[in-house]
Amino acid sequence: MITRTYYIQARLFPTILTVIPLLIFVNTIVATLYYDTLKAIFSVLPLITNLGLSAALLFLMVQVNRFIAKEVFQRFYFQNEICMPTTNHLLWTDTFFDNSIKEKIRSKIESKFGLTLMTDVEESADEPKSRKQIVTAVSQIRNSLRDNRLLLQHNIEYGFFRNLLGGCLIAIIFSIGTFIYGFAKDEHSLKLTGIVLMVIYVIPIIFSKPIIKRFGNYYSKILYEQFLTM
Repeated sequence: MITRTYYIQARLFPTILTVIPLLIFVNTIVATLYYDTLKAIFSVLPLITNLGLSAALLFLMVQVNRFIAKEVFQRFYFQNEICMPTTNHLLWTDTFFDNSIKEKIRSKIESKFGLTLMTDVEESADEPKSRKQIVTAVSQIRNSLRDNRLLLQHNIEYGFFRNLLGGCLIAIIFSIGTFIYGFAKDEHSLKLTGIVLMVIYVIPIIFSKPIIKRFGNYYSKILYEQFLTM
């Protein structure tokens, strides 16, 4: 049930919002190349083909958007998990949490998982190693909070916006393709559609850094709060 909820809200919904340019490009431009041939075979076949192709593309883009979101945006801003807010917030040099809170979190990590994180002196001498230790600890915390509904909701919110950004990148490409085709064929409606869609999907990309960091911080805050209440 939890997996299905996450898939629908954090993966499927962002794809539905960003797959529009691709569907327009495929069904309005690409489909015209084979429509007449299919219609000669069976009058309803083009409709079935378009609907089936659209559904297949939607499923494909769920996977593609997630891959791009993780490999482009998450890797660029957070270097995967090494610089995620959940990692940064446990560093002694970070000021998101008070040191007394970090001490409680670290103490609970040690007692619950047997993992001893570095002291401030050790961390200053080898921060990369400290980050790797925190990443390992965070993975254990996540596993222990797998059924936590509040954390799931924040995980969904972070996943939604991360995957939305991945989808926007693809949407911009097909919006440009629609504009170019409309320009080449001198079709005003396609040119206008391409421009409007480009503007719509460029806006989230422009604000991608504050968006993904904001929701990453929310997730981190809830993760550690819920961990301390276990």
